[in-house]
Amino acid sequence: MPLRRKAVLWSVLTPLALIAALVVIILTFDWNRLKPWLNQKVTEAIGRPFAVNGDLTLTWRSAEGETGWHTWVPWPRLSARDITVGNPEWAQEANFATVRELIFVLRPLPLLSHQISITSITVDSPAVWLERLADQRNNWTFVTPTSKAPSPWRLDIGEISLARGDLALNDQAMKIELQARLDTIGDAALYDKTRDGALIAPPESATVGQPGGAGAAGNASQRYGLRWKATGRYNQATINATGKAGTVLSLRDTQAPFPLQADVRVGNTRAVVEGTLTNPAHLGALDMHLQLSGDNMAKLYALTGIVLPSTPPYETRGRLVATLRKGASVYRYDKFSGRVGGSDLNGSLTYTQRQPRALLSGELESKQLRFEDLAPLIGADAKPGQAASDSTVRQPADKALPVAPFRTERWDSIDADVKFTGKRIIRTADLPVTDLVTHLKLDDGVLTLDPLNFGVAGGNLMSSLQLNGKREPLAATIDMKARHLQLKQLFPKFESMRASVGEVNGSAKLSATGNSVAALLGSSNGEAKLLVENGTVSKFLLEAMGLNVGSVVISKLFGDKPVQIHCGVSDFSFTNGVARSRVFVIDTQDAVIDTSGAIDLGSERLALTVRPDSKGLRVFSLRSPLYVGGTLKKPSVSPDIGVLALRAGGVVALALVAPVATAVLPLIDLSTAPDSQCGKLLAEIRKRPTAPPPGQAYRDPKTGKTSRPAGPAPSPDVQAAPAASAPVKPAAPSRPGAPDRPAPGNSLYQGG
Repeated sequence: MPLRRKAVLWSVLTPLALIAALVVIILTFDWNRLKPWLNQKVTEAIGRPFAVNGDLTLTWRSAEGETGWHTWVPWPRLSARDITVGNPEWAQEANFATVRELIFVLRPLPLLSHQISITSITVDSPAVWLERLADQRNNWTFVTPTSKAPSPWRLDIGEISLARGDLALNDQAMKIELQARLDTIGDAALYDKTRDGALIAPPESATVGQPGGAGAAGNASQRYGLRWKATGRYNQATINATGKAGTVLSLRDTQAPFPLQADVRVGNTRAVVEGTLTNPAHLGALDMHLQLSGDNMAKLYALTGIVLPSTPPYETRGRLVATLRKGASVYRYDKFSGRVGGSDLNGSLTYTQRQPRALLSGELESKQLRFEDLAPLIGADAKPGQAASDSTVRQPADKALPVAPFRTERWDSIDADVKFTGKRIIRTADLPVTDLVTHLKLDDGVLTLDPLNFGVAGGNLMSSLQLNGKREPLAATIDMKARHLQLKQLFPKFESMRASVGEVNGSAKLSATGNSVAALLGSSNGEAKLLVENGTVSKFLLEAMGLNVGSVVISKLFGDKPVQIHCGVSDFSFTNGVARSRVFVIDTQDAVIDTSGAIDLGSERLALTVRPDSKGLRVFSLRSPLYVGGTLKKPSVSPDIGVLALRAGGVVALALVAPVATAVLPLIDLSTAPDSQCGKLLAEIRKRPTAPPPGQAYRDPKTGKTSRPAGPAPSPDVQAAPAASAPVKPAAPSRPGAPDRPAPGNSLYQGG
């Protein structure tokens, strides 16, 4: 054979021979010989013990979806059995994970461009044990070797298929213990018996349902290929959860929906979801129907990190739509409806991940809002001796103001911008509140309600409230205005008020510090003013306040009639929780009623003196100061026993020496009130109230002094009225605008 021809022949046959030899070696090679090398390399890469304890086999399959000459290059299919991944030394379990069999199919040609393209991964019977200690050490964080230069290799995974599996979680930091079991559903099992038990991916028709959002139609066996169940405990609450999912999770096809269904119960909180997840490799989108229920929305904080107020039992239904981006996902609970307590609630809420805090925004509306459903917001739902919702502090039996602390430590974890409208408030007959409108903003731990407006007694109570949760204790300011409140609607249960007409207007400005409603009111400083002008009030009500027995009887027998109000003025200063009456006068055509004293909101003690001063002649009058004492929980009202005793003694003495007709002389009231000073009072009351910054005591602008009480409030068993055995000389008639000082022994009136 010529030399040239031999050279050509050898140049052709040699590569073919090498390729043939390589194919023979690959086909006949015992891949188990590579296990020591593979185990060592993976162990070094993940920083944990790794081992393939079973067979390591390689088979080939024809290329799918390729074109041209690429179709002639087969795809390797690698199978590894009995895989274990070790745990850190401190972990309780020996292994982090075990896998019965792991199969992946590789596209070889992309390796030439430094791309690891895995078309599918199938995991059979995985078991994973997750552990975290109280010091935040966990076994799911792997310590990998650091590299100065970025790796030129890229990883691309097409689909992931699961078959059976177990998951256990012991999280001491979050106090969670959980066990979950995963299994296949019917025809979606991943074993094909026609292939000698080899584990293969199921056909698409058996694993991936029809595309679409929540509620998409489709046979259950087509939509779902896996079912799961989980039980455990979270703090002291039990966890019970069940659900279904598709078997094949596509990480490459961004349009392929992955069906999900779950029913999760944690204690009394329940969430039921059904819908699809798309583009999971890049956290694409979530579209689900969500039903959420529980006994208190505040308990969702521990589960979701979203700060919500304390509420009565609730249930809502709506559509949950999410755009998922790493660190910037947006979740929208859209057009949901439901009930909170006995009130309806609907609207839309959006949760936006952002830095430094997430944002909860939206608009809520209640067409019929029960006023009692608002009580848990301030801890007013606590029964005596019991704690309010989401609180461990018990409400004292003798206290009326809520003592449940605000959870201000949660306020700096999220921002909020939510508008709420209560179109119609359902309340008791003696509460004249009709509607509510507010705009809530929470920014870096500072909660603002502006406006916070109530419809009250045919008018409006408009206010702006700010609570600074960044301070310890919490600092609060409130600016409030009352406009056009109707007299007869303020006390709808009092029959004697039905003859009353006229409007009430007023304003208040207060500041305070404290972590509960009781603490805030018990430390409040500022002013509150109220006025009634050009109205009428029930004559019977005035006569009853003056103890004019004869007029009361006549009014009851022959009816009531309205009395013209010249003015009604109330001016209170608040100093460290003590509300002191500077002016409290009702001036009518028949009488002047002057009230003086104070209310200690810290101890919830009352110490007020009501002095009626009639204009003109009153027969059978037992006119005497009325003392209002006791507590906010149990107020007491009593007349001046000494004055009544003197008048009664006069009746007895005259009866012994005079005819019966003269015996009524001590009961005849001949006093007359001074001329009305309404103009001066109204000019003073129309000045806007002031309040110092939170934490500073109020100083009267007239005197420049702090009207701070000197000494403790009266003990609960001591009434404000003087004892009968020690009569007090009747005080001179009060002058409007300058109330007399009552009961000199009472600490509420000392100082200032």
